[in-house]
Amino acid sequence: MSLDPAEAAVLAAVDEGWLLETLAGLVAIPSWQGRERPAQEYMAAVMAGLGMDLDIWEIDEAELRRHPDYATEIEREDPLGVVGCVGWGGSGPTLVLNGHVDVVPPGDPDRWHTPPFEMVLKDGRVHGRGVLDMKGPLVAGLAGVKAVLDTGARVQGSVLFQSVIGEEDGGLGTLASVLRGHVGDGAVVLEPTRLAVATAQAGALNFRLTVPGRAAHGALRHEGVSALENFMRVYEDLMDFERERNAAVDEPRLSAFAVPYPICVGTVQGGEWASSVPETVRAEGRFGVGVGEDVAAARRSFEARIAECCARDPFLRENPARVEWWGGQFAPCETPESARIVGAARGVVRDLGLGGGDVVGVPYGSDLRHLVNAGATPGVLFGPGNVAGAHRPNESVAVSELVDGARAVALTVLRFGSLRVRTQSHW
Repeated sequence: MSLDPAEAAVLAAVDEGWLLETLAGLVAIPSWQGRERPAQEYMAAVMAGLGMDLDIWEIDEAELRRHPDYATEIEREDPLGVVGCVGWGGSGPTLVLNGHVDVVPPGDPDRWHTPPFEMVLKDGRVHGRGVLDMKGPLVAGLAGVKAVLDTGARVQGSVLFQSVIGEEDGGLGTLASVLRGHVGDGAVVLEPTRLAVATAQAGALNFRLTVPGRAAHGALRHEGVSALENFMRVYEDLMDFERERNAAVDEPRLSAFAVPYPICVGTVQGGEWASSVPETVRAEGRFGVGVGEDVAAARRSFEARIAECCARDPFLRENPARVEWWGGQFAPCETPESARIVGAARGVVRDLGLGGGDVVGVPYGSDLRHLVNAGATPGVLFGPGNVAGAHRPNESVAVSELVDGARAVALTVLRFGSLRVRTQSHW
């Protein structure tokens, strides 16, 4: 480990007790289905308690909707933006740290071993909705900033800490922050990557398929055309499409994934009566988009594949399935290895003994795309925990991983702040 005395002092100052207490308060706030404001107010109070300057604003969603990258699935009454700033002066760069307070629904509480909105510490792990994705990494990042502040370390430049809403359904909170001017010279989105440095993310586009049939009495089902059977035909072809697309992938950063760009159907609904042939099936899912792939071209390829499948069936040829794009529309993005934030994060990983510092990619969409694409801020995904445990009951993460995440952020703040690159005004 190659650390100077100031860096060692900051790492020693990471306060595990503060991290867990702050996280417990945030987990206790059920911030899902658009009800994120109390969590944002909580984060604003925590940042104010650290002495950070705050920008708190009412997000104008009507104005935001005009931007081509805007996407959402949930209607919100009072979306709130919160960004904290720490400036040490000088001509150093600005580092953006980003994380979201919204969580996916908890699902059936009977499937949980602990109450989903109560943080429980057991056997070195914390349990609860959001401890992994991503209230835990968010608070760990703030604990890293706190360690820098507590030691009085001097950093050349500034840190913008974005606490955002709406990541799970399209990322309107990060887009609003970027369009408000909260961008920088490098960004770390604190998604759980097991503290691997992810420089590329796939895209993911929500789709809705409406597949028709022709109703008939169940006792005479052969006189009808089952929309369910038609959907199964379309679904099987989509799985073939998935295999074909992924067989052609040549992206080393995603080589760990057998299917880096999945097509997943998440919901299927259809039929009106148990003894009737179903005349409509509606299915919703997500379409994986490749790193570097044009989103509009990806949509066209999907639509063309559905049309080709329908053209092979006599009924669907005359009554084709309909494709709609709705909700989350996550474009892919990537950051070159030459970017300063990539070098800083890789060095932190090596010097903390967390790995070799290799760059990786992830098969899911995230808010990084808004910082990179709309905000022209090169960035990485870099946070504690394994995303494989997210979006399911009994979400948990090891306390040691959160502490490592805080230490990694603290060291990144110190080191990135010593780099002299372009600066901007944010306030």
